[in-house]
Amino acid sequence: MSRTELATLVPELLLMGQLIDRSGMAWCIAAFGRDEMLQVAIEEWAAASPIYTRRMQHALGYAPEVAGQGDVVTIFKGLQLDIGAPPQFMDFRYTVHDPWHGEFRLDHCGALVDVEPMGEDYVRGMCHDIEDPTFDATAIATNPHAQVRPIHRPPRVPADRSPHCAWTVTIDPDFPEPEPVPALAVNERSRAATLALDPIDPADEGRADYTGPLLSDIDFTAFSHSALARIADEVCLQMHLLDRAFALAVAERTETDGELERIRRKQLVGVAGLGAERLARALGLDREPDPVPAAVRLLAVHPLLNPAAYVDASVGDRTLVVRPSPAHEDAAWIALCGPAWTAALQAVVRALDPHLDVEVTPLSDGEGWQATVVLRAEPVPEADEVAVTRFSTGASFVFQPRTSLPITPITGAEH
Repeated sequence: MSRTELATLVPELLLMGQLIDRSGMAWCIAAFGRDEMLQVAIEEWAAASPIYTRRMQHALGYAPEVAGQGDVVTIFKGLQLDIGAPPQFMDFRYTVHDPWHGEFRLDHCGALVDVEPMGEDYVRGMCHDIEDPTFDATAIATNPHAQVRPIHRPPRVPADRSPHCAWTVTIDPDFPEPEPVPALAVNERSRAATLALDPIDPADEGRADYTGPLLSDIDFTAFSHSALARIADEVCLQMHLLDRAFALAVAERTETDGELERIRRKQLVGVAGLGAERLARALGLDREPDPVPAAVRLLAVHPLLNPAAYVDASVGDRTLVVRPSPAHEDAAWIALCGPAWTAALQAVVRALDPHLDVEVTPLSDGEGWQATVVLRAEPVPEADEVAVTRFSTGASFVFQPRTSLPITPITGAEH
C-alpha cells in the first residue's frame, strides 16, 4: 500500500477494532444475559490491552526508560493508538498537569451514543462496571501505580451533557497494584503477544516514532510509510489479542467447544463484514470497475488476514491461498475459516458487492486452502450478524481531516 493509503487505513483499523464488541457482545447477551456479558467485556479488555499497549510503546519508541515507570504522557499516547479509543469516534481531549497528574475528557463517545438507546442499565454497565477496571488495566501497563477515576460520567444529566465524560489520571507510589485477571497471563503466552514485526526504518521519509511531546491529535499523514505499516500491523494484532481474550472469557461460560465456536463465528462475521464495508469505502475499492480483483485486495488488507507475519496468506488476481501460520496456533480468526466454513470470507467480499461469493477448496498437499472469488448472477442478502453489528454508529461514522486544525503539543507534555 502507498503511504497515503496507509494513513487512511490506520484510523479505519482503529475504529474497526471498536466494532468487535458491537458484534460479539450481542451474542453474549443472547447466550449468557447482560450481567455475564459485562464480565466477558471486562475480562476481554483487561486480558488484552496491557499487552498491546506495551507493544505499541516499543514499536514507536515512547516506552518508559524503566519498565513500569511511565508517566501520564505515555498513558495518553497509548490511548491515541488503542482500538478502545479510535480517534474522533472516541474524541479524547487531554490535559497534562505534570508527569504524574492529568485529565482527559470525551467530547464525543461513539460507544455511548451506541448504548444510550438501550437504556440506563446498559449505560451504567459500560461507563461504570466495564470502564472502572479496564481503564486501570490499560493504565497499569505503563505504571502499576496509575489510577483512572471519574470526574463525571454517564448516564448524562442533562441528557445532552457535553463533554460526555471526564476523568483524572493519577500516578502515586502509594496506590496499591491491582491484581491482573488470570487470562492476561494466558494471553501473554500467545503468538500474537510475542510476535516480532519488522522494525521501522528511520531513514524512511516522514516521522518514524512518537517520541517528544504529546500531541492533541495524531496526524497519521506525518508518519513514514514504514512507521504506518508497523502501526497498521500492531493495530491488527490488537484485534487478535482482544479476540483471543474474548474467546478465553466465553470459553469459561460455555459447556462445549461447539458453543464457543458458534459465538466466535457470529462475532467474526459481524465485524468482518461491517469492517470490510468501511475499508472498501475508505480505500476506494467500491469504485473499482471489476469487483472480483477489488474483493481480493479487500481480503488482503483485512485484519482477518493480517499482519503478514501472523497470517500466511498469498494473494493473486482472483484467488487467495492460506497456509498454517502463527495465527492458527493461536486459534485466531483465520483458523475459524476454511472449506468447512466460509461465512466470514463471504461477508468480507459481499461488503463490496452482494453478487460476490467465495469458493474454498483444500490444497492438494493438505497444508491449507485456496479461496477463489467469483461473481454470481443473483445478489445475496446481508448476513444477520452484519445487520446486528450495523446498529453501531461506527457503521456510518465519517472521519474529518484534522490536519487543518492546530495539532499542537499539550502544555506540560514534554518528557
